[in-house]
Amino acid sequence: MSEALTALGVVSRPSLDGIDLAVVDTDGDAFIKDGPCLHVPYSRDMKIFLRRAVRAAQEGRDGAADIGKAAGEVTSAIVVAVERLLECENIKRKDIDVIGVGGHTLLHRVPAGADAPGRSWQIGDGKTVAEETRIDAVSDFRTADIAAGGFGAPLDPVYFRARIAAMADRPECAVGVINLNETVRVAYVPETADAGDLLSYDSGPGLSLLDEWASLRNLDEKAQPGAVNDEALRMMGLHSYFRAPPPKSMERYAFSLDHVLKLTPEDGAATLAAFIANGIARAEKFLPEPPGGYIVVGEGARRPALMTSLRDRLEAEIATADDAGWRTDALDAECFAFLAVRSLKKLPLTYPKTTRVAVPVCGGVYWRAPV
Repeated sequence: MSEALTALGVVSRPSLDGIDLAVVDTDGDAFIKDGPCLHVPYSRDMKIFLRRAVRAAQEGRDGAADIGKAAGEVTSAIVVAVERLLECENIKRKDIDVIGVGGHTLLHRVPAGADAPGRSWQIGDGKTVAEETRIDAVSDFRTADIAAGGFGAPLDPVYFRARIAAMADRPECAVGVINLNETVRVAYVPETADAGDLLSYDSGPGLSLLDEWASLRNLDEKAQPGAVNDEALRMMGLHSYFRAPPPKSMERYAFSLDHVLKLTPEDGAATLAAFIANGIARAEKFLPEPPGGYIVVGEGARRPALMTSLRDRLEAEIATADDAGWRTDALDAECFAFLAVRSLKKLPLTYPKTTRVAVPVCGGVYWRAPV
């Protein structure tokens, strides 16, 4: 084992809830131990800034004032959040070796061919974070992968590999990790220790569809479960994405609500939950073999209807991140802390079976703090 470093990961939630921070000790290969974590909620104004910036980016208005405003505000919020964590946990600045700055994703588009390269755009300036906090930082984790022909995502399979290896009761079999957020990503962690054997891909849409439906139909979170509409479920399942072999990555807006628009709010929600779970079940056919069990991470792990649909469709044992003893709300921040250390040690972040690159790719841009 090489020298362990203490890293602080910081990332803005796609849901716009706020910023997550987490401290971990790691050598970039093995996950050694958790440190303090913190969630800092966004103000109402901050959420408005971010929504406007995301819309501008999606519409191709790269130079929009809304994007510049949000970029500055996110960077400032990250600096304030880091300072708050250090103060609340009585951590000395010199005890943090590096900050992994995940930032906030405005846009993520996968490559559509040689004439349509991919693009992944995160705001949250690593250079400013290093200067203001006086702690070295690493940011811009995806660009090198995209430049090498990859999707720029996912970044977390190598982190999940380390997490699973550190489990006291690590199963003696392959383990699947279902990351159930705006989109759904499946990571396959085999028994072998070789990171090159990792496999990961997006199985289909996730909470973005459910949240869009709830907003469109004013659906009460306490509403009684509806009934699945089999015809709408069948039509949605005809999308060509499900037949494409991995590695593959999907965009957030690749699927629409057209097939459930005539349903009641409750039946639409039930049908969408079943559709998401079906996508995950269909993704199993691309794995070398069914995993011995799954660990579900992300916000979706806390949605009972979705978890019920998933358990109805998968034969393997399913546990949540909480069941596994992982810190659900801190996982993304922990991942960027882990990746920052890998970046410093010139270890690959992505692999051919995770992002479609030809060879393993290192990534991240290093920013030295002022002396």
